[in-house]
Amino acid sequence: MTEQDMSILALIAEASLLVQLVMLILVLASVASWAVMFRKHRMLREAEEAAERFEQNFWAGGDVSELYRELAEQPEESQGMEAIFESGFAEFVDGQKRKGRSADDVVESARRSMRIVHIREIDRLEANLAFLATVGSTSPYIGLFGTVWGIMNSFRALGTVQQATLSMVAPGIAEALIATAMGLFAAIPAVIGYNRYADKVERLEVRFDTFVEEFCSILERNAHSEQ
Repeated sequence: MTEQDMSILALIAEASLLVQLVMLILVLASVASWAVMFRKHRMLREAEEAAERFEQNFWAGGDVSELYRELAEQPEESQGMEAIFESGFAEFVDGQKRKGRSADDVVESARRSMRIVHIREIDRLEANLAFLATVGSTSPYIGLFGTVWGIMNSFRALGTVQQATLSMVAPGIAEALIATAMGLFAAIPAVIGYNRYADKVERLEVRFDTFVEEFCSILERNAHSEQ
C-alpha cells in the first residue's frame, strides 16, 4: 500500500475479511444504539411532560371522579402516571361496591393494582436500555479482537520476507487500530446514553412511587370517612 493509499477508507478496504467483519459489526451496533437513544430520548421526554401535566391537573383541587372520566374518554390509551391513577381509582370504586370489604382492604387492593401498572410502565420505559449497556461494555473488546487479529496478520506477513521495513507493517497495524477506534466510537455514546436514560427512568420511578403513596393516603381517608 502506497502512502497515498493510507486513508481510512483505503485501510478498511485493504483489511482482512475478519477485521472488516468486526468493523461492520461495530458500525451496525453504533447505528442501532443511536437509534435506541433517539427513541428513548423522545419516550422519556414525553413521559416526563405527561407526568407534569397530570400532576398539575390532579393537585389542582378538582373532582377526582371527573378527572378519571376525562382520562377514560381519551381516544388513546393512558400511559405513565395517568395509567397508574386510572387503575387505582377504578379498583377503589369497584372495591367500594362490594359488600363486606373493609376500608383497609379496599385501599390495599387499589395499591396492588397501581403497583402492577407501575411495574409495567417502568418495564416499558426501561426497554432497550440493556442493549445500550451491552454495546457499551462489549464494543471495545470486539474492536480489540479485530486489532489483535490485524496486528497478528501483519507480523505473520513479516515472516515471509527477508528484510522488514516500517512501511511494510504500518498499513496493517493502522487498519488494525481502526477497529479499536471504531469500538470506542460505538461504546462511548452507548455508555453515556445508558447512564443518562437509566437515571431518567429512576427519577420517573421515584415520581411514580411517590404518587402511589400519596394517592393511597387520599383513598384511605375517603374510604374511612364513608364507613
